[in-house]
Formats: sequence, structure tokens, C-alpha cells
Amino acid sequence: MALIIYSLVVSLIKEGQKFEARWCNMEVLHASGEVIKNPMIIRTKFTKDFSWGFYCTNNLEQAKKWALRKKPQPIINYFEYTENTSLKILKFDETTNEWLEFVANCRKGIEHDYDIVEGPLADDQLFFFVDDFLNNVIDRETFLKICKFRYPTHQISFHTVRALGCLKFLKSEEIAK
Repeated sequence: MALIIYSLVVSLIKEGQKFEARWCNMEVLHASGEVIKNPMIIRTKFTKDFSWGFYCTNNLEQAKKWALRKKPQPIINYFEYTENTSLKILKFDETTNEWLEFVANCRKGIEHDYDIVEGPLADDQLFFFVDDFLNNVIDRETFLKICKFRYPTHQISFHTVRALGCLKFLKSEEIAK
């Protein structure tokens, strides 16, 4: 696959065409207490950063942390994600005002119409600061300063059946407790 993509890029460059580098495929990981070959979107009592969806990451260490919280057996499911540009996709490269507003709205239960949302994670520690922001304990500027000192995180959430179609199951792996 990589050789085919490389050949295509070389051909485009030789013909003088512009080439914009993008992810064609990305391996993403989903932590669970079981093997999940066919992902589903399950609505729960509480919404997450990007609302209800099937959440993955491209960060192995982050996936391991998530998996170790799962019962009966911590498992990481590996998927190949192929971006479908006909879907409505929202990407946040970093924690910004727009990211914070989006996360705050999703955490309040306000739904969006995106198929896929990708960006930084408001993890357990950062969640308390999101809560403080929502309750006007800290202001936006203070929250964003706190975010800049955090380690890099990544999450990608799939919110529609069409979005789930971008995922292909590769394998699963049990994580030692």
C-alpha cells in the first residue's frame, strides 16, 4: 500500500501537479473490555468530549491507559481508518477557543452534526478544569494556559454509521494488568 501511495505522489510531482500531503490511512486504537470487530455508537447517560460516538486514538500509551480501566480483560482493538472526504469532519490540531467551546457544548449534551471529530482529549485531570470553566470558576484564558502545559493527547470519534464505515478491524491485543 505504501509503495502505491509513494508511486502516485512521484507521478503527480513529475507531471508538475500540486500534491497536498494528507493522511490516507491511519491506524487507530480502541480500548475495551472485549474484542470489537464491528464498532457501534452507544448512547450513554453522560456525553464525552465530542458527544456520543465510537472513540479511538492513534496514541498507544493513551490506549493502554484507557484499556487498563476496562473489565473483565483490558483489550486494545486496532483499526485501519481511511478518511472519507465526503463526510462532515471536524479536526482540532490543538486546544483552542473553538475546541473548548465545542467540548463544553458536547459535555452539556448539545448535539452536533459531524460524522467524525478529531482533536485533543480533555482527559480525567483536564476534565476538572473543563467543569470549572463550565461553572465559571475559571475563565477561558486560564483554561487554555493550563492546556498548553499538558502532554499531547489524541482522540478521534465516529458519530454516524457512515463514519464507522471508514474503519477496518485489524486485530486485538490483551493488555497485561
